[in-house]
Amino acid sequence: MRVLLVEDDVSLSSFVEKGLREAGHQVEIADDGKYALTLCMTEQFDVAIVDRMLPGLDGLSLVKALRAAQIGTPILFLTSLGGVDDRVEGLEAGGDDYLTKPFAFSELIARVTALSRRAVLNSTETKPELSFGDLVLNLFEHTATRQGQLLDLQPKEFRILELFLRHPGRVITRTMLLEHVWDIHFDPQTSVVETHISRLRNKVEKPFGDSLIQTVRGAGYKLEHRSNEGAK
Repeated sequence: MRVLLVEDDVSLSSFVEKGLREAGHQVEIADDGKYALTLCMTEQFDVAIVDRMLPGLDGLSLVKALRAAQIGTPILFLTSLGGVDDRVEGLEAGGDDYLTKPFAFSELIARVTALSRRAVLNSTETKPELSFGDLVLNLFEHTATRQGQLLDLQPKEFRILELFLRHPGRVITRTMLLEHVWDIHFDPQTSVVETHISRLRNKVEKPFGDSLIQTVRGAGYKLEHRSNEGAK
């Protein structure tokens, strides 16, 4: 998962970041509410962990602003404000869960995982298909089509394509692919990613005479349509 941690306590944020990364998640840190708001407006996160007492923009105002902007990222408040009224206020502002400090890290991980799982279920219930132009993935039936033609994708190829379709136009790094598709959190020093990308291109691009999966030199790949003339 890609997690946004909004916390201005450096020692605590370092501790939480380390634990989340060891659990296999990607972590972005914001130490004030205004920066967190900018990140959420421009990037996509699976879960946000938000302190209530933040500089710039407090956590409660941050969450209200995100919900007003129709940003549905699951949000877990992680705060020392643990009174009943505080918890109610946080949930009413748009938070999805509330955990008070001090906390057991195992509980934090469990709650973050539950929020992400709930979000995936909700998204597939309301939007069972992902599409990019004439390329369509049906998440319920686990099928892929282009121009109405069924594509014969292997499970790993389907997961790669799903990741691209969830983030069109955004660079997907090799590390992100290894973590999302193979659940590998280190570089195995193999060409497994490149091999699968090549096979996927042969299936979703070659028969249709164009280029969808672009190589971003030194960074990774992104889903972006190009004609044969512009493809490299």
